[in-house]
Amino acid sequence: MNVTIVDHPLVQHKLTQLRRKETPSDVFRRYLREIAMLLAYEALRDQPIERVEIETPLTRMKAPQLAGKRVCFVSILRAGNGLLDGMLEILPSARVGHIGLYRDPRTLAAVEYYCKLPEDIAEREAIVLDPMLATGHSAAAAVTRTKELGAKSVRYVCLLAAPEGVKEMNDAHPDVPIITAAVDSHLNDHGYIVPGLGDAGDRLYGTK
Repeated sequence: MNVTIVDHPLVQHKLTQLRRKETPSDVFRRYLREIAMLLAYEALRDQPIERVEIETPLTRMKAPQLAGKRVCFVSILRAGNGLLDGMLEILPSARVGHIGLYRDPRTLAAVEYYCKLPEDIAEREAIVLDPMLATGHSAAAAVTRTKELGAKSVRYVCLLAAPEGVKEMNDAHPDVPIITAAVDSHLNDHGYIVPGLGDAGDRLYGTK
């Protein structure tokens, strides 16, 4: 499987707080933003750097800074915005795209209702964001759309994944690495991750 599990103790501790059913929306948003910042370190681990000459208070030196590929965070609406905020705190210069998808409750297929990506997406590394990789249909559809609009390098970052979703993504896009905090047991009959944490969008915005 083309998946990296970020098992850092801070990530796992915050994930446990998100799983608790009594965690209120404001706390849920805060913990998700904090986890997103930690996941960003893994997602951006191999960004190229260059050496530039700078002057410290003591002397001149060659110091590393980011170089090469520029980044675009692609948020799958609406829950993806919960990860987006934390990612932008780490890399505020990144561009942002949005893809609106909803899951048909009968077929579980992804239906697109909105798409807006930067015109220069082909020149950027696209990092697609959505907290839950459940069936994988929405994730695969979002990555397909991102590629269709020109992205040549794509990664997928989520909070939780189900084995079924990982398989769907690996089958549809074997070239796309998945970065997640955990791979849970399975999906239930309604397509929810078990043990999971419920509907991430509803918990983020208090809509249920």
